[in-house]
Amino acid sequence: MVLLPHIRAAFALSNGTYDSPRMHRDLVDEGHEVGRHRTARLMRDNQLIARQKRRFKRTTDNEHAWPVAPNLVAQDFTAEVPDQKWGADISYIWTAEGWLNLAVVLNLFSRRVVGWTMRDRLKRDLAVEPCAAPWQLATLRRVWSTIRTADPNTALSTIRSCSANVAS
Repeated sequence: MVLLPHIRAAFALSNGTYDSPRMHRDLVDEGHEVGRHRTARLMRDNQLIARQKRRFKRTTDNEHAWPVAPNLVAQDFTAEVPDQKWGADISYIWTAEGWLNLAVVLNLFSRRVVGWTMRDRLKRDLAVEPCAAPWQLATLRRVWSTIRTADPNTALSTIRSCSANVAS
């Protein structure tokens, strides 16, 4: 059982990726006289099972027939006023339950998140949903900044009708 501590140490250093042939080569390189079947048996008996490395999976399909939206930002990620430009991105997050898709919309003026959503599937509504609520809020801000009235009830009713129109 002198080999087992060496096997466990090498297995830990490899982050659990060494299988028995590679472990055998590592032990022989260290000067231990051991057969590959004994190395495999010791690893199997002690539940030292190698994890396979994940292969790269291409997730972007550039060869499609759908129209591509024009690049209106043109790599200029600055804005002079709030709600002038928004930036959006979709990312993948590994969780204990599997991959999770995260879509985020940023206000490029304040660099703050104005909308986000998470889904387990990459569908069209993942990209559209984080824009809906911030779009309503930005519209309300524009309406509120253009209303100059002394009667707050009139402004409030205008805001309410605007939000009803934006929501529909």
